[in-house]
Amino acid sequence: MSEQARQTLTDPDVVLRPMSVADLDQVTELERAVFGDEAWTRQMLAGELEQQPSSRYYLVADDGGRIAGYAGLLCVGWQGDVLTLAVATDRWGNGIGSALLEALLAEAARRGCTEVFLEVRKDNARAQQLYRRHKFTEIGIRRGYYQPSGADAVVMRRGLAGTGREGGRL
Repeated sequence: MSEQARQTLTDPDVVLRPMSVADLDQVTELERAVFGDEAWTRQMLAGELEQQPSSRYYLVADDGGRIAGYAGLLCVGWQGDVLTLAVATDRWGNGIGSALLEALLAEAARRGCTEVFLEVRKDNARAQQLYRRHKFTEIGIRRGYYQPSGADAVVMRRGLAGTGREGGRL
């Protein structure tokens, strides 16, 4: 975990660590609680884990054996994509989302990515605020991206420090 991510956490009992197959039951439960009908299945999450470490990087925020949040990153060449990020609603405001995001960004930089992209529901102002605080900017809209609801996604991008492509549009 990066030093910045460690400093972001307000609860000293929460530790960021790599997600494993043993975490899938709790992660799937949290996924359903946060994303409802649009949640990834256990099988989808297991498939993602099978692609670690070649192109994927998944973390959990472990609070004494309880998964308080998780996040995933795809890195291919110069581009990173935040695939998912969720925090248990009863843990919002404790820095877990920021710590997870900072850890993903640090890993993307370590893997040589110069840019990181993500999609976030257009109606999820709280998540958009988190991403904007971390220098992501809106670059477009994907109409009907989320299924089965048909909700639109805001596409956001952030350049990584030291690449000359920090923030802003391409």
